[in-house]
Amino acid sequence: MPIDASMWQSLVFLIGEITIVVIIGIFFFALILVALSIYSINTGRLYFPRFLKAGMVLVEGLAKSLFRLFGLEDSEVLTFFINLHNTMNKKSFSEIPVTERAIFLPQCLRSSRCPAHLSPEGLKCRSCGECTIGFWRKILEAMGYRVFIVPGSSFIKRMVKKYHPRAILGVGCLSEVKEGLEMSDKMGLVAMGVVTLKDGCVETLVAWDKVMEVATLGVPPAGIPPEAKEVNSWPVAEDY
Repeated sequence: MPIDASMWQSLVFLIGEITIVVIIGIFFFALILVALSIYSINTGRLYFPRFLKAGMVLVEGLAKSLFRLFGLEDSEVLTFFINLHNTMNKKSFSEIPVTERAIFLPQCLRSSRCPAHLSPEGLKCRSCGECTIGFWRKILEAMGYRVFIVPGSSFIKRMVKKYHPRAILGVGCLSEVKEGLEMSDKMGLVAMGVVTLKDGCVETLVAWDKVMEVATLGVPPAGIPPEAKEVNSWPVAEDY
């Protein structure tokens, strides 16, 4: 039976109304997410993390635009996303044995006088004492971690495919850590991220107490080397 013009007009009008309602609904959904996120940022406490993470996946582009509209810097938004991701993964990470975890450190943490050479598995630290990596690498490996010092994400993918860790801890600048966490989600890995104290390509810094705070999640006291148990004994870059 043919449909007359008035029925077509009604159908098109109905579709238009539904589309407008959906667009408005998405906008207000994103607005609620952003408001909740900003409140979490200002209070320093995450509220409804599961809702936030799921929502951000759905409307990330629109949410970022709203964050800018409300005057938030990109660095603040990235930091929030990383903290949200870490909060969601903390329990799962702590339940995975250390021997099934890997740590990826950026090569920019090393000294400009570093004698290490690049290998198919990243830089091979010589523990020369020119930077803090050698000290912490030994502690982390003694705990059971595989430690890699890498120049980029391609190395991370290659090492994950070769050694099949179930969980990884990544250190890097804001954008690198966020990209690494997203990549880990796609690869089905439980990932945690620690952001360096400053950006750059040479002699950057990281708060090793923050790295160890994550690295020791779920690790019994007997599994932590004695020299790493006292926070005050943990050296920072300035000690070298």
